[in-house]
Amino acid sequence: MIRDYLEAEGYEYRMIQRDTYSIVKEKVPAGKTTCALCSRLRRGILYDVAVDLGATKIALGHHRDDIVETLMLNLLYSGQLKAMPPKLRSDDGRNTVIRPLAYCAEEQIAEFAAEMKFPIIPCDLCGSQENLQRKQVKRLIAQLHESNPNVKGNMLAAIGNVRPTHLLDPKLRELYGVDRIESADESLLALDPGGSDDDALGGGCAHPTNEPGPIPLRILSQA
Repeated sequence: MIRDYLEAEGYEYRMIQRDTYSIVKEKVPAGKTTCALCSRLRRGILYDVAVDLGATKIALGHHRDDIVETLMLNLLYSGQLKAMPPKLRSDDGRNTVIRPLAYCAEEQIAEFAAEMKFPIIPCDLCGSQENLQRKQVKRLIAQLHESNPNVKGNMLAAIGNVRPTHLLDPKLRELYGVDRIESADESLLALDPGGSDDDALGGGCAHPTNEPGPIPLRILSQA
């Protein structure tokens, strides 16, 4: 089907066939999710073929919904705050992955594909697994989005609006210097010897006019 479409449209193409199915079935126990291994195998094949072709970019079809679902999956099941960026350099430095549809909604892409009559090939290997965590997360986000149409857009916006000062990652805090403070006279705090710590930190009690107020604290910018 894909070959017929590409030839009819006059596109130059190269099809790669690899037996990833047998590897997945051999390595993944019955009843377990096959997506992780399958995606790694396919990604490795793409990377190798791109190098053989001399390609400078690998374009993947992930869209907005894929990205916010991945964000939620990592948050709930992996304990990580990460998603999929529109542009990513591979760990080995050989390839650059781009996602041109990163800001496009899934329903809009589906409408466009139907209008253009693109051939759609379902993935039966993982599509038959109804209890996939991704499907559960997809349903959850869909329910939230139904009650608030801004949910998916807000989740995507949140990935690009990160506040390191409000997170718990010590490496991130160190990178941005959020825990390093300095005062104008290289003192950390100006403490009132006769008052409480609350006073020194600008608490409810006003300082006498003849004594200096608390020295403002400044976050050091990264060198």
